[in-house]
Amino acid sequence: MRIVVQEWERVLVYRDGRFEAELEPGRHRVGVWRRRTVRVVVRPRLLVVPLQEVLTGDGLSVRVSLTSAVRVASARTWHEAVEQPDAFLHTALQVALREAVATRTLDELLADRTTVPDQLASAVAPAAAEVGLAVERLALRDVVVPAELRRAAAEVVTARAQGLAALERARGEVAATRALANAAKLVDTQPGLLQLRTLQAVEAGRATVVLSADPSGTAAARATAER
Repeated sequence: MRIVVQEWERVLVYRDGRFEAELEPGRHRVGVWRRRTVRVVVRPRLLVVPLQEVLTGDGLSVRVSLTSAVRVASARTWHEAVEQPDAFLHTALQVALREAVATRTLDELLADRTTVPDQLASAVAPAAAEVGLAVERLALRDVVVPAELRRAAAEVVTARAQGLAALERARGEVAATRALANAAKLVDTQPGLLQLRTLQAVEAGRATVVLSADPSGTAAARATAER
């Protein structure tokens, strides 16, 4: 019997129920008598852990999902070790994910999501090797925070923004008060500056001059700025 093995697969040959050989990519000639062959795909595939509810280290409930790229590292082990090796690894990923999230607070989990896959990879590597698999990449796909926590976080951000705005308004009022105080001191020490400023406003056409008599009988010019 001639067997052609593709690049992305391996072929296991069994004789009388016992393992005999593992065929690499290429063309092979194998005897048919009392033999059976099993084809195992070794190219990477995606394994997804769907959203599951997990408690963080500070007792908050979040929903997280995980994606992993796995491949068959040992075709014979993958075929012989357990009945459903992918399901075996899927369960190991679920347990490792719960343990990794439980050691972190919610803020730590949201701030640094890259360290969780590294911890998971090292945790599930022995379990994957037991069933002939190798985990190549891991990533947290979703971290879903409950609606009440999202609303609370939005309120905190809004309160912080409002506080900063109030602080800026207070700073502006203090600066304006200081400017007025400095101007008052300057006019008090040099009264002629007020008359010069009045003449500048009149020349620019932004003031109306009103003449009135003061108690001493002299005429004084008063300017009122018009915006």
